[in-house]
Amino acid sequence: MDQTPHILVVDDHRDIRDLLGKYLAKNGLRVSLAENAAAARRVMKTAAIDLLVLDIMMPGEDGLALCRDLRANSEIPIILVTAMTEETDRVIGLEIGADDYVTKPFNPRELLARIKAVLRRSTAVPRPRDGLAHHRLRFDRWILDAERRELLDEEAVAVALSTAEFNLLSAFLKRPGVVLSREQLLDLTSGRAAQVFDRSIDNQVSRLRKKIETDAKHPVLIKTVWGGGYLFTADVREEP
Repeated sequence: MDQTPHILVVDDHRDIRDLLGKYLAKNGLRVSLAENAAAARRVMKTAAIDLLVLDIMMPGEDGLALCRDLRANSEIPIILVTAMTEETDRVIGLEIGADDYVTKPFNPRELLARIKAVLRRSTAVPRPRDGLAHHRLRFDRWILDAERRELLDEEAVAVALSTAEFNLLSAFLKRPGVVLSREQLLDLTSGRAAQVFDRSIDNQVSRLRKKIETDAKHPVLIKTVWGGGYLFTADVREEP
């Protein structure tokens, strides 16, 4: 079986699509091309894609909408292609789960470097447990509704989560019983923004514990593994 990473380039401009496809193929990657979101979905139904290079500005369903939909159901790495004037879209893209971005006009060599970096990160992080990519996941006395980005208690009352807390809880719920290092959690929750010596993950865990633990000072759902990271101990199952 061919282990060469398979990249899907999604861009409505044929010239850009073709040039990127040829450049990436020349540098040892397998490449498929799609002119819009619908074509991208058709490709993903017939081929195992390792990473998407996704243009934001496309007619019909744009790149942000496709990114949001894919992230709700999968962990496939996504690099957004944005214009210089699309700063808000870049921020939104990272918030909804894109792994990185490049800004037009860009050097194809830079994109290649970013593709390799994202692929390295994605292979170093434990994959989600099978069957836990659905919209609603139940654990302990809680339900996380990924589509609405809500945490619901036993009375179906929503508990507010910041974007960082939502991303962190999602990462834990999809990998129950797996020790995740701080670096892995940063990759899963922060992507491009993660810094090697960033200790913010400890603060995020502390804030999340205060919301989901019965006693945040004696946590039972998110355990600290000294020298290793954090372990989510609760049973997680799909909620219809």
